[in-house]
Amino acid sequence: MADPKSVCVFCGAQNSIPKVHIDAGKVIGKKLAEKNITMVYGGGDCGLMGAVANESMKNGGHVVGVFPMALKNIENEHGGLSEIIIVEGMHERKKIMFDRSDALIVLPGGFGTLDEMFEVITWKQIGLHTKPIVIFNHEGYWDHLAILMESIIIKGFARPETRSFYRVVTTIDEVFDAMQV
Repeated sequence: MADPKSVCVFCGAQNSIPKVHIDAGKVIGKKLAEKNITMVYGGGDCGLMGAVANESMKNGGHVVGVFPMALKNIENEHGGLSEIIIVEGMHERKKIMFDRSDALIVLPGGFGTLDEMFEVITWKQIGLHTKPIVIFNHEGYWDHLAILMESIIIKGFARPETRSFYRVVTTIDEVFDAMQV
């Protein structure tokens, strides 16, 4: 098993989140740079996504942002990335982020993060890819989500093998171990 060459990072764009998540995101950004793994993400300059991207770049990492024009009035695209791809809408954004990545990491985030995560799990469920999907349950952030996902499987709304399509981890080292390709 080897480190992926590029990783898509799904995470929140809100600035008003606990500092503990920002700090963990910075460690992930730094490790991506140190391992020479290209970071692909939504292209914003705010919240956890901006913190991870900034820390990766600060440590010599290559960061690719995919920013949709649909968000222009809500947030700003990051002005200092290695590469920025401007797209019309959210669907195109998610497809490009996915296509440019060998593995996917889900950090704490909101409804957009959940949308991105469930889409790539669904794609894996129907056989469109085999990329590792790692959900970083930092400080228990995704505890209730993990319970819901298990309940969906237990109640028969997803096949038991769905459990193997993603890994829920609690440490940064586990994040990097779980995304080996």
